Amino acid sequence: MTLQEKGDDYTKDGTVDLRGNPVRRSQRGRWKACSFVIVYEIFERMAYYGISSNLVMFMTTKLHQGTVQSSNNVTNWAGTSWLTPILGAYVADAQLGRYLTFVISSAICFLGMLVLTLSVSIPGMKPPECPTASAENCVQASVLQLAVFFGALYILAIGTGGTKPNISTIGADQFDEWDLKEKIQKTSFFNWWMFSIFFGTLFANTILVYVQDNVGWVWGYGLPTLGLAISISVFLLGTPFYRHKPPTGSPFLTMARVIVASFRKAKAPMTCDPTCFHELSSLEYERKGTFPIHSTQSLRFLDRASLKTGTIGQWNVCTTTEVEETKQMLNMLLILCITFVPSAMIAQVNTLFVKQGTTINARIVGNFSIPPASLSAFGTVSFLVSIFLYDRVFVKITQKFTGNPRGITLLQRMGIGLIFYTIVMTVASFTERYRLKVAADHGLIHQTGVKLPLTILVLLPQLVLMGMADAFLVVAKLEFFYDQAPESMKSLGTSYSLTSLGIGNFLSSFLLSTVSKITIKRGRGWILDNLNESRLDYYYLFFALLNFINFSLFLVVVKFYVYRADVTHSVDVKEEESKVMGINEDE
Repeated sequence: MTLQEKGDDYTKDGTVDLRGNPVRRSQRGRWKACSFVIVYEIFERMAYYGISSNLVMFMTTKLHQGTVQSSNNVTNWAGTSWLTPILGAYVADAQLGRYLTFVISSAICFLGMLVLTLSVSIPGMKPPECPTASAENCVQASVLQLAVFFGALYILAIGTGGTKPNISTIGADQFDEWDLKEKIQKTSFFNWWMFSIFFGTLFANTILVYVQDNVGWVWGYGLPTLGLAISISVFLLGTPFYRHKPPTGSPFLTMARVIVASFRKAKAPMTCDPTCFHELSSLEYERKGTFPIHSTQSLRFLDRASLKTGTIGQWNVCTTTEVEETKQMLNMLLILCITFVPSAMIAQVNTLFVKQGTTINARIVGNFSIPPASLSAFGTVSFLVSIFLYDRVFVKITQKFTGNPRGITLLQRMGIGLIFYTIVMTVASFTERYRLKVAADHGLIHQTGVKLPLTILVLLPQLVLMGMADAFLVVAKLEFFYDQAPESMKSLGTSYSLTSLGIGNFLSSFLLSTVSKITIKRGRGWILDNLNESRLDYYYLFFALLNFINFSLFLVVVKFYVYRADVTHSVDVKEEESKVMGINEDE
């Protein structure tokens, strides 16, 4: 290899090895490294969803908790699991780097899974079996038993805070965006990444849930723990092949500096002269592999942060680019708030939808029965099919009318998703009303533990529609927050979508508790331990109304939202890929 070829072989995106040395494309990164990351994700998602998918059933049948308490415990834990990645992203970006943060967090995850498995394996760690179907008449779990079980769950939540925001980014770091070929391969990585998540989730929702319900919780939790151990081992085996990006500082610090500097110069006279605002030279940005951002008209008060007043120091004056980066992140906050309500809808899949399934005949053919928690697998399959049809059919048709490479804008896609969520909860309400009618017709309203003469497949429409809704909103939300975030704050933009899910789960807990208390005080509770005596159809209708109001607010918010002026990476890749394909065809 000549000196010129050696120079071209080095990556240009600033990636290094663990010792800080520049790395060569031929030796590290690309698909060789990503294969370890993808295999890790399959086993890790299997482990995580192997716990979360059926968690409400364990709390109900083994810990003897009621409908509201068990559902809220699940959503509170899930909410924490989706919020801790903000802390994990900060530690990785500002302190330890992604690799070290991930390895330490993986060890914490494994500790949580190990303790969780022991808590369901040791007889003294859970209350005795209860012969009745009513949780009120059963021996409740002791303080020690609850402390061990929930302590393990929240140790797992802390660990996932360091793994979730970093593992996908580590995979993306294996491709150099300054190289056209690797930039196109990076898009393929995300496709395989979504497949790995789908495959792991589907395995958990079917095989692991079946083991938990029919073999036992020891094997049901032991297998995910073993899977997590395998996934961590596979990831560590790939260490010699990884490329690493060193910590560059936290975007939270940049945003805080801009806001503080703006308030410190609140009384300073403003000017339209661009020379009066602090900015680095273009060469300085080129050296870092980035570009300056010009001033915009939104949130003009923050422009004071870059105003030159004679004072120096990073908390007194910022660059115009830093100001605009902060503006872009703040402009997305209203869109973020709109996503909280649909995120609360998603939380119903692993809580109330599962509880509905426990009251219905789960037998399909012969002696084969579908565990209630496995119903979410239909939503997963619906999601995958919808994604395929959206990308292969919907986008190509709408491109002809809009000229947009995506077919429709990201916010339009989110809006369609919001409409779907309203339809989902409306359908769920009518389905539940029909279920209650069957219970009344057979005199089973006040009976507990008796299955209704109704196939469990009656819940299929709301789950299939939920998968379709997720294909529109969840994917658009992920792409929107990543796409609209400035280049130096992509990790923070990604954390917005995780924050949406976290707050949505907490919102679900709040609404469930509040509605339950209010309706019980007024005479008939909407959410009781005996769902046949409840009015879950009213609760779902309440959610449909809430979604409709949320959609109306969404229409107002998007009317004033202005997209980033610069072209996004995702569109660049598609255009470049089409050009490359066109060149190959000409040849």
